[in-house]
Amino acid sequence: MKILLAPSETKVMGGEDNVNADTLFFDALHSKQQKLISLYTQSVLRDSDEQLSKMFGIKKLSEIAHYRQDITTLPTMKAIQRYSGVAFDYFDYASLDHQAQEYINKNLIIFSNLFGVLKANDLIPEYKLKQGEPIGEIKTDRFYKESITQILDEYLKDEDILDIRAGYYDKFYKPSQPYTTLKFIKNGKVVSHWAKAYRGNVLREIAKHQINTLEAFMQLEIENLMINEIKTIKNKTEIVYDIIGE
Repeated sequence: MKILLAPSETKVMGGEDNVNADTLFFDALHSKQQKLISLYTQSVLRDSDEQLSKMFGIKKLSEIAHYRQDITTLPTMKAIQRYSGVAFDYFDYASLDHQAQEYINKNLIIFSNLFGVLKANDLIPEYKLKQGEPIGEIKTDRFYKESITQILDEYLKDEDILDIRAGYYDKFYKPSQPYTTLKFIKNGKVVSHWAKAYRGNVLREIAKHQINTLEAFMQLEIENLMINEIKTIKNKTEIVYDIIGE
């Protein structure tokens, strides 16, 4: 089973080796990744603070100087550890045992506004890019979509797919084969922002139990979650969870 996950706009600082697009997992995407990395670097070194404020989604101009760096010279770490938003914090990769981490390295695919799509253990630098903002004149979702569709349709063709991305990332890729999504309900209302936390918890339980099929996933007991409904429309199955015991 392969799992699709959205990135986070917040990142952890630090790392080790420098970034090299040729070392990222999806070979067919390297030329596009290199082009955007180059364009991104040109922008952060050249553009005005006001321009970068919009591209980064940063209001305080004093914070922009931190990101005025050639990211090809910056230290890297695994993508799964670089991102630090709610889902990633609740997932807590670093605290998993080796087998669970290896499961994630093998089975998790992370979407990126800069890199397009990454494996969990792809090494990336710290960067800043607000969701939906172009790099120069390039809208990154449109730039990547055709290539990502071809790559992932082939890569995922014999796999069960669990899509726990935010809906925005359908702009980069929407599976052509059957896939499953999740919805979380609390007190009769759909959870929005904190759905990220529940996605992180679900991903953690999947990794701990080495879940390899959707059938096994549906049998997985997850604390504070109970399946309320399963709906299928065309090639999309949606599992609706009630949040309980909180």
